[in-house]
Amino acid sequence: MSIWNLGSINADHFYRLDRLPEPGETLASKSFSTGLGGKGTNMSVAAARAAGRIHHIGAVGQDGIWARDRLMEYGVDTRFIDTVDAATGHAIILVADDGENSIVLHPGANAAIPDDLIGRALAEASPADILLMQNETNGQLTAARMAEALGLRLAYAAAPFEAEAVKATLDRIDLLILNEVEAAQLTDALGRSLADLNIADIVVTKGADGCAHLTAGTETNHPALKVTPVDTTGAGDTFTGYLIAGIDRGLPIAQAIGQATRAAALMVQREGTADVIPDLKEVQDMAL
Repeated sequence: MSIWNLGSINADHFYRLDRLPEPGETLASKSFSTGLGGKGTNMSVAAARAAGRIHHIGAVGQDGIWARDRLMEYGVDTRFIDTVDAATGHAIILVADDGENSIVLHPGANAAIPDDLIGRALAEASPADILLMQNETNGQLTAARMAEALGLRLAYAAAPFEAEAVKATLDRIDLLILNEVEAAQLTDALGRSLADLNIADIVVTKGADGCAHLTAGTETNHPALKVTPVDTTGAGDTFTGYLIAGIDRGLPIAQAIGQATRAAALMVQREGTADVIPDLKEVQDMAL
C-alpha cells in the first residue's frame, strides 16, 4: 500500500532566542539557520523514515528546486511536485531555550497546487491507500472527493486549525489527528464532542502528556516518554508521519502510536525539522 500526501513544502528559517518575545518587543537572536520544512514535508519525510511508501503532492517555486531534490534524497516520491509561478512557501521560526516555538508562515506555492496535478497523482493510487492532508495547502476538498471516489482512506491532520476547512471534509475523514487546542476549537465550532463525530479513529496529541485514541466510543490514553526538549518544532508532524506509515504497513494502531511516540520523543531532543527526523532504526533502538 501507499501514502499520498497533499502537503506543504517550506524553507524553514530558524532563529534561536533565550525566550520568545512579548508583543511589541524586539529581541536579538543567538543563531540563525535555514532548513527543509513545512508540515506536509515533515510528515512525508517521517513516513519515509518509518519505512512507508510515500508520494508527495505539492508545489514549489523556481527558488525551491533544492527542497524537491532533498525530499527525493530522503526517499519520498517527488514526481507530483510541480514548479509554479510563485515563491516557495517559507516559515519564520523562533525557538526559545526551553524548546517552545513561535511560527509565522507564508504559503507561497503551497496555495497554488494545480487541481489537475492532484488528479494525475491520485489516478495512480489503489483502493485502501491512504490520502494524508493538512491545512497548509489548497486543493483539500478536491483531493478528499477524489479519495472517496477511489476508495482511499483519508487521514487528516487538522493543523493549522481552520474550522471551515475541517468541516468541509469531516464526513470523509477516516483518521483525524489534532492536538488538545485544536480539539477544543473543533468541538466549539461544531457544538459536538469528538466522540459524537462519525470518524473511525481520532488521535488527540497532548505533548508531554502523550495522546488519546478515540474509537468506537472508547478512549485509550498513551503516555509520552519523559525527555528534556530542545526544540518542539516538527515533533507533532513526526508523530503523524510515523503513525500513518505504521498504519499503512499494517501495524495495529496502538503499536503505530507507540512507534510514533518514540519518534516524537527523539525529535524534540534535536534542533531542526525535516532534516533531523529520526529513522526507523533509531526509533526501534531507543531505550525506553
